[in-house]
Amino acid sequence: MDEAQIIQRLGLLKTEHRDLDAAIDALIVMGGGDQLQIARLKKRKLMLKDEIAKLQDQLIPDIIA
Repeated sequence: MDEAQIIQRLGLLKTEHRDLDAAIDALIVMGGGDQLQIARLKKRKLMLKDEIAKLQDQLIPDIIA
């Protein structure tokens, strides 16, 4: 993937991460969501966070100190 594709993918992942955060908060506030569903959403959110971190690392060049 080139830099433009990485940036585009990062934008999509960050949007999905924010949406999941809002969905989790809504389920918790409403109290209607079961714990298994909330746990699955949190796991997906964590996976997105890891992928975002990996892509961001690809954009930052290695610096030899």
